[in-house]
Amino acid sequence: MTIRPATPADLADIMALERASFPSDAWSETMMREELASPFGHYLVLEQGPAFAGYAGFRSLPKAADGDVQTIAVAPDARGRGQGRALLRALVAEADRRGVREVFLEVRADNPVAQALYVSEGFAEIARRPHYYQPDDVDAIIMKLDVPAWRAGRHPDTAGAC
Repeated sequence: MTIRPATPADLADIMALERASFPSDAWSETMMREELASPFGHYLVLEQGPAFAGYAGFRSLPKAADGDVQTIAVAPDARGRGQGRALLRALVAEADRRGVREVFLEVRADNPVAQALYVSEGFAEIARRPHYYQPDDVDAIIMKLDVPAWRAGRHPDTAGAC
């Protein structure tokens, strides 16, 4: 498994997995291209050997105390082996490197696997957005992570990774 910074050359692979992972509410290619090019973003690609196996993205403004996990997706044949956790930890490590103190994310209420991952890494539910994911009419659970506590108490060896 290799995690590396995403480049514009990864757009086609990212979009194929985006559409497969989020069929009813996938981001457009234009949106993803803009995210990859943004100076405020930090996007990563997961490779297993030569195969594209996932991607993840984080966004924060310069010197901001907070940031957001924008997306995480892992190919079906790579799931269940800690790949999503590795991507999430790399994003939080980047947030820590940037001086971000709180990381937020939204997760579908009908995705208990992702929710369990986030809780196991220290995220806590702080709110819900009813009917957020359309057209599926699924609530969004808003979660928050205290980055210094994550670093100090959970993963001191990952600060500064990626």
